[in-house]
Amino acid sequence: MSELAINGLTWDHPRGFTALDAASRLPQAQALHLRWRTQPLEGFESHPLRELCDQYDLVVIDHPHIGEAVQEQCLWPLEDLFAPDELRAWAAQSVGLSYASYSWQGKQWAIPLDAATQVAAARTDLIDRSMPVTWQDVVQLSSQGGVCLSVAGPHALLSFCSMMAAHGAPAEVDPDRPYFVKESVALDVLDIMATLYGRMPKSVHTLNPIGILELMANHDEVRYCPLVYGYVNYSMPRAGRKIVTFHDAPILAAGGRRGSTLGGTGIALSKRSKPSKALLDHLRHLMAEHTQVSFIPAHEGQPSHRTAWTSPDVNAASNNFYQNTLQTMEDAYVRPRCPGYIEFQTRASAAIRAALADQTAHRQLIAELNREFTRLSH
Repeated sequence: MSELAINGLTWDHPRGFTALDAASRLPQAQALHLRWRTQPLEGFESHPLRELCDQYDLVVIDHPHIGEAVQEQCLWPLEDLFAPDELRAWAAQSVGLSYASYSWQGKQWAIPLDAATQVAAARTDLIDRSMPVTWQDVVQLSSQGGVCLSVAGPHALLSFCSMMAAHGAPAEVDPDRPYFVKESVALDVLDIMATLYGRMPKSVHTLNPIGILELMANHDEVRYCPLVYGYVNYSMPRAGRKIVTFHDAPILAAGGRRGSTLGGTGIALSKRSKPSKALLDHLRHLMAEHTQVSFIPAHEGQPSHRTAWTSPDVNAASNNFYQNTLQTMEDAYVRPRCPGYIEFQTRASAAIRAALADQTAHRQLIAELNREFTRLSH
């Protein structure tokens, strides 16, 4: 590969594309001829990472793909490309576990350009009471309508895992453990999910997080979602749409954990690439504090640098998106990253949706989840 022809793949939302594209057009990056292509967010869930790495030099990935990538030997370990003090600095500056989530088997496989987790989204102009704090508050609000869960695609399992964490029993991440979730706690979580699912507008059943936030910003059908991946773009004024505000995820009781499942994206270098100093310097620029605090927020991105999350200026420009969700970001549960997890996530989400629709008994579902997860160790 010539260093004058570098192809990157990201996802087709402004949060995933605009800042990367703008940075590639900066004068100091022109010689790279770096061009970012996009695919739908679901494409990262359906396309094998091996195939993407055969076609692209830089790949924006989700951390649960790391185990598969290591097994397929399709990514560069960052220890081969960057100095140890650089990696330590990026780990220290990154909010929550956004950096650590891309570590696997003692190596670092991506840098966290973008940080996100499931948080609460609200149309405060449609809520005539204080914001829900506990899950019981959420259930009470749902009795009046306009409350939804994010359950399409993989998000049924992700919402379930977030609620398990809030209930003090986060799902296991090691398939060598005897179970994935504790039955007694999982039954309580599924009871709450079933109540909310039964009350939510059917139009939301098939919407991914972007679809839910688009619906909230443009219509009055949904006023509150307790767990949806935060997108700072929707917290900013834009002609013709309402502002969606973001808040910490609900807790079970006072002093409890803000149950949430970590998201965000990282930039990985495929083994097809031949990383030049110029390319590595470009990645250093993307992770630099001034880029994370100024350039990325100004180009519709969602930085991973803690200084950006705590910056008064960044928060003032985003309706306090970062400040209002920082505790949840710090508390977020990191999903398993073992090979086979992505397929498990897909099957488990479908099984949870079936149970919420009363097609499967809850105890039967829990037994299925535990059985399927422990099989990943074989």
